[in-house]
Amino acid sequence: MRVTRKSRLRIRLENVLFVVLFLAAMGLLAWLSTRYNLQADWTAGGRNTLSAASQALLDRLEGAVRITAYAREEEVLRSRIRDLVERYRRHKGDMELRFVDPDNVPDKIRELGIAVDGELVIEYAGRSEHLQSHTEQAMTNALQRVTRTGERRLVFITGHGERRPLGQANHDLGDWGRQLEQRGFRLEGLNLAERGAIPEETAVLVLAGPQVNLLPGEVQIIQGYVERGGNLLWLADPGSLRGLGPLAEQLGLEFQPGVIVDPTTQIFGIDNPAMALVSGYPFHPLTQDFDLLTVYPQAVGILADPPAPWESRPFLTTSGHAWSETGDLAGEVRFEEETDLSGPLDIGVALTRDLTAGEPSSDEAGRQTQRIAVVGDGDFLSNAFLGNGGNLDMGLSLANWLASDDALIAVPAKVAPDLSLALSKTQAAVIGIGYLVGAPLLLLVAGLFIWMRRRRR
Repeated sequence: MRVTRKSRLRIRLENVLFVVLFLAAMGLLAWLSTRYNLQADWTAGGRNTLSAASQALLDRLEGAVRITAYAREEEVLRSRIRDLVERYRRHKGDMELRFVDPDNVPDKIRELGIAVDGELVIEYAGRSEHLQSHTEQAMTNALQRVTRTGERRLVFITGHGERRPLGQANHDLGDWGRQLEQRGFRLEGLNLAERGAIPEETAVLVLAGPQVNLLPGEVQIIQGYVERGGNLLWLADPGSLRGLGPLAEQLGLEFQPGVIVDPTTQIFGIDNPAMALVSGYPFHPLTQDFDLLTVYPQAVGILADPPAPWESRPFLTTSGHAWSETGDLAGEVRFEEETDLSGPLDIGVALTRDLTAGEPSSDEAGRQTQRIAVVGDGDFLSNAFLGNGGNLDMGLSLANWLASDDALIAVPAKVAPDLSLALSKTQAAVIGIGYLVGAPLLLLVAGLFIWMRRRRR
C-alpha cells in the first residue's frame, strides 16, 4: 500500500473515531450500570446468597426495615455487618443500615441496654429486636420475631408487695418491662383478690417476689392455671415461699436453705459475698448461643424432681466454687462442710410438659408444650441490676422462651466443599522441594538453553 498524505489523514481520522466510539461505549455501559443491577454468586453452595427461608420471610415484609449498628469505627467489624445486611438489601431494597459509634452516645447505650460492640437494633412497624450474632440464621430469626403481630400478654400477680413490671424503684422491674413492651409484649397487673381468675389470653403468668403470704384461694387459682397448661415465670427469693409451698410441691421443686455465696466475684472487685456469677450455661434452648456473664444477687439454689409427665432441665448453674451459706453473711464468710451446701448449684430451672401427649392426631407441627421457668433470684431483673453483664439479655430470652416465641427458621448452613487440603509429609516435602529447588532450577536450565541457542546464531 502506497502511503500518501491523504492515507495518513484517513488513518488518523479512523483512530480518532475509534477512540471516540470506544469512550462513548464505555460511558454508555457505565450509565447502564447505574440503572440496572446484575449480580451472580459463583461460590460453592451459594455462600453469598440468602437461603430460600430468608427470602420468603423478606417477601412477607411490606414496610421498610431500619437497622442501627452500634459498632466502633473498626473496619473489620463494620465490614462484616455491612456484608451481612447487604445480602438482605439485595432482596429487599428498603432496608436501611446506619452505624453509630457507641462511645459517642453513652446515654443511648444505657437506655437501649446495648451489651456488646457491634450489636444491631432492628426496627420494623414500631417494634424492635436486638441482635448480637452476625449470621444469617440469627438475622432471619430476629426479623421473624420483630414481624410478629400476635399479642403476647405477660400478667404479673400483684397485691402482695411484688416487684412492679413498670415501677421506678430499684427493686422494681420497670426497665425490663419497657424493653419487653418495645418487643411487642403487653404487660398488665392482676390482683387475684379482686379479679378471682387469670385471663384466658395470658401468655405468661409472672410471680415476681411477693413480700407477704398469698391467700390459700389465690394459690389454688395459680395451681389451677398451671394444671390447665399455662406458662409461668416464678422469680423466687431466699427465705419464705410466701404461701407458695403448694405450688412448689405441685411442680416438684425444693428451694435449698441459705443464700448462695460465690467467691469468684472477688476477681471482679465485688465485695458482696451474696453475689453469684454465671458464665457457663447448661445446654437448653433458652440459653442457646448465650455467652454473656450474668449476675445474681441474693440467689437461692433449686432442686427439681417434677412428677411425670413434666421434664426439668437447669439453665442457670453456678460454678463449683460457690456454695449455699446457711449461716450469717456478716464478717468473714467461709464454707462449712457440716452445714453449708457445696456447688455447683442450680439457680434457674425450666420445666416443660407436652400437652398433646397421648393424642393420636398429635404431630410435631401441632404439638403444644407448657413452659415454666423458676429462677432463685428476682433481683437480677430489677432496675438496680438489669444493666449488669447480660442480665437484660437473659430476661428477654426468658420472656421469648416462655411465650413460645423462640421457634427458629431453619436456615441451612452454607459451607464450601474441600475448605482444607490434607497432605502427607511426603507430599508436602515434594511440593516444598519443587517450589524451592525444582522451579528455580528449571528456569536456570531454560535460560542457559536460550542463551546457548542465541550464541550459535
